[in-house]
Amino acid sequence: MNYALEIENLSKAYPSGVKALEHLSCKVEAGSLFGFIGPDGAGKTTLFRILTTLLLPDEGKVNLLGLDLIHDYKKIRQSLGYMPGQFSLYQDLSVEENLNFFAGVFKTNLADNYHLIEDIYKQIEPFKHRRAGKLSGGMKQKLALSCALIHKPQMLFLDEPTTGVDAVSRKEFWQMLHKLRDGGLTIIVSTPYMDEAALCDQVALIQKGKILSINTPQEIIKSFPLQLFALKSTDNYPLLKVLQAEESVHSVWLFGESLHLSLKGNLSIESFEADINRRFPQLTFEVEEIEAGIEDCFMELMYSHGNRS
Repeated sequence: MNYALEIENLSKAYPSGVKALEHLSCKVEAGSLFGFIGPDGAGKTTLFRILTTLLLPDEGKVNLLGLDLIHDYKKIRQSLGYMPGQFSLYQDLSVEENLNFFAGVFKTNLADNYHLIEDIYKQIEPFKHRRAGKLSGGMKQKLALSCALIHKPQMLFLDEPTTGVDAVSRKEFWQMLHKLRDGGLTIIVSTPYMDEAALCDQVALIQKGKILSINTPQEIIKSFPLQLFALKSTDNYPLLKVLQAEESVHSVWLFGESLHLSLKGNLSIESFEADINRRFPQLTFEVEEIEAGIEDCFMELMYSHGNRS
């Protein structure tokens, strides 16, 4: 197996005492689209800053493109593209000026490397004289990606690239990532959006600096260990409070307009429903069995690791 990234026992704590990463290990295959999926505060940005040589780890080893992260950081920087979570281009420079600047940093130029970003850049090229700070969210995203690709990196890091972007731009962005992946580029992306996990070849579910699971999205879903039911009520909150207090309930979470419920042991949903209806006749609800999604798997993994907050 050819790995573009190998992380072993990586840890990082801040002076405040916060442990951002705890003994994190994983491997990323070359030419794949790998996602770190987790909520805000999970450690994704700290991890990306370490992997892009902007922050030193407290312990652990990282091999990136066959190079040691600490000793070979200068060579690594020449081979990476990085798009941070916050738009960080020069807002007073135009689209074209930003691209020329970042090309110059890597001792190349826009004319010679236009073919590398053509499919992306042509969508914003009509606005090449507009200041970056005046672009829409989706256009800023495309410009930032173009600047990250202008020097032909071997690996691309994208930290929450679709946060705050409209649904259409999100879809277009992931289509661009798939095309880049198909061209052989190794892409590592972080996102808090569980639905984007299905768009990755492989994902690591991360929470509080620890990896809960690493696998393909399909295998993570297959590993969900319980029957799962969706309960819908005209008022979900009172039903949620009742179910949270039931000894026979393994877990119950609010998902949009329904509650996702799993039961302990071999208790049938029919018996459980009848018992709740008998004891709480004021609660009316419908029940159906459903297939687990990535978010259900993430919540179950958090629950099984003792983090029920």
